[in-house]
Amino acid sequence: MLKKLLPPDRWKLPVLIVCSIFLGLTSFIFYISKAHSYLSDNPATCTNCHVMAPQYATWNHSSHREVAHCNDCHVPHNNVINKYYFKAKDGIRHATIFTLRKEPQVIFIKEEGAEVVHQNCIRCHSKLLNDPKLEAGVRAHFEHITDRKCWDCHREVPHGRVNSLSSVPNAQVPLPESPVPDWIKEYINNN
Repeated sequence: MLKKLLPPDRWKLPVLIVCSIFLGLTSFIFYISKAHSYLSDNPATCTNCHVMAPQYATWNHSSHREVAHCNDCHVPHNNVINKYYFKAKDGIRHATIFTLRKEPQVIFIKEEGAEVVHQNCIRCHSKLLNDPKLEAGVRAHFEHITDRKCWDCHREVPHGRVNSLSSVPNAQVPLPESPVPDWIKEYINNN
């Protein structure tokens, strides 16, 4: 059975070469796209795409910076499988958009993502929503918890007003690192 899967002797070298090239290109694409960074919860990862700089800057200047990172709000937390499925699906969509250079100048959240963020607002703030001392205000929240999103009223939480790439012109954001290894940079500079 295993012998049927192996190529004939004359094809072993070409198959090995093609497989090596494929593995090399895959590794290179994984490295150049910083795919490994998306497995973390580091908010600076979001700035791998330049169009996310305003979102990063406004979050970084908000009170949410102290208690919540991007994944705390933007991915589901009902189970690990759903979390990473959502991240992978969203990541593939983003990677495709950025690879094809189809990114918009202004980012708008998709409906599925908006629902995830809304549920995470409720999850994180449920203790506050159930506080009997705030009964009058909380009752109004519960009356509207299904017919509108939290940010319909809390418009500037946590990103402020992000209207375009120029909405936060003086904000300091981490610039994406160059994927070019130092030894190549030195070689180029010396020649």
